[in-house]
Amino acid sequence: MADVEETVVTGAGDQRDSGACTQHSSRALLLDGAEDFEMLETSEDDGGEDDLPPLEDAGGGKKEEAESEGGARSRDDGPRQCPPKDEWLDILGSGLLRKKVLESGEGLDTRPSRGQNVQIRLKTALADGTVVEEDSELSFTLGDGDVIQALDLAVQLMEMGEKALVEADAKYAYGSVGSACPPVGPNSSLSMEVQLLSALDAPDVEAMSPEDRIGLAGQKRERGNTHYQRGDYAFAVNSYGIALQITEASSKVDMTLEQEAELLDMKVKCLNNMAAAQLKLEHYEAAVSSCVSVLVHQPNNVKALFRYGKVLALKGELAEAIRMLKRALKLEPSNKTIHAELSKLAKKHSEQKGAEQAMYKKMLGNPSDASSITPQPKASWGFSWKWLFGATAVAIGGVALSVVIAARN
Repeated sequence: MADVEETVVTGAGDQRDSGACTQHSSRALLLDGAEDFEMLETSEDDGGEDDLPPLEDAGGGKKEEAESEGGARSRDDGPRQCPPKDEWLDILGSGLLRKKVLESGEGLDTRPSRGQNVQIRLKTALADGTVVEEDSELSFTLGDGDVIQALDLAVQLMEMGEKALVEADAKYAYGSVGSACPPVGPNSSLSMEVQLLSALDAPDVEAMSPEDRIGLAGQKRERGNTHYQRGDYAFAVNSYGIALQITEASSKVDMTLEQEAELLDMKVKCLNNMAAAQLKLEHYEAAVSSCVSVLVHQPNNVKALFRYGKVLALKGELAEAIRMLKRALKLEPSNKTIHAELSKLAKKHSEQKGAEQAMYKKMLGNPSDASSITPQPKASWGFSWKWLFGATAVAIGGVALSVVIAARN
């Protein structure tokens, strides 16, 4: 499990390889998620070793989810009537995302729909006019989160051939993180000149060749990785979900056993990454479901076992969590992250059991205290009374014996 030691946060609107910012391509950009996007957070103590990621809960996950839902609602409200040319359209009603028509298009009925593959001409500038990105043929799937929100929302309101100016607050661009490619600083507003060139229905996944299908699923997964590293966990879950749909769809094309195995491997990676994002959002039941789905296909998947143990611990099921982590450790005995987590949980479980025992003793009236009471010494006159009673009994017996003897004589 390779560490992602250096994360280059790439732009959501450039769709280019992260190592070649100057090259234009219609393929989805995305991070080099070499194996399984596991080391999202590196630990200085690990020394770069091949450990699992610490999956501590991250604050702010629910905020991202709320923003995602808000964005989704805005997209589902249906097309809005565009104002006259050269007048601003407040897309969300908040003033944070505006669109102005520069050149009219071919009519409202030519607007693209969610799920279509669109191609646009894009020129992006900062608030001071510095141009940071130009792409004459940027392609993406509308509504899939392949690009920044500003583009995903604005293009849905454009007519074929229309050229528009889109002004976006940082919230709908690159947020507080910014972007290395294109070079956009944190909390930067953007001004984008956009022209809609084409909109075509997405290809039938079931009819795609195995290679294209695996490649498309990989692009969506990598997009989810980008969202994850930016802290947009709800968007990450959405991208992983789209990738899963691609891997799980039935196929009208024959596949070799090797291709089926490769598609299954892609599915497992998506489920593992989705579990990580769901943990960040504190969606524990969903994370459990994702982990279980991985283990159905790969019972010895260390990453799924580790995450399953983490989520069980967060739910308070310490005994079962320890059992899962022991399974993971048996598969990777040298994994320091599992060792540390297991040690922490074992200590916590021991403390919990001690507290429960103390509570039970208290409920039963503290029998242990009663057993520890030292018997009090008896009064010294107790022996005298015993002696007196004994002497009296002997005397009475002697008298009775004398009477019997006298009677016989």
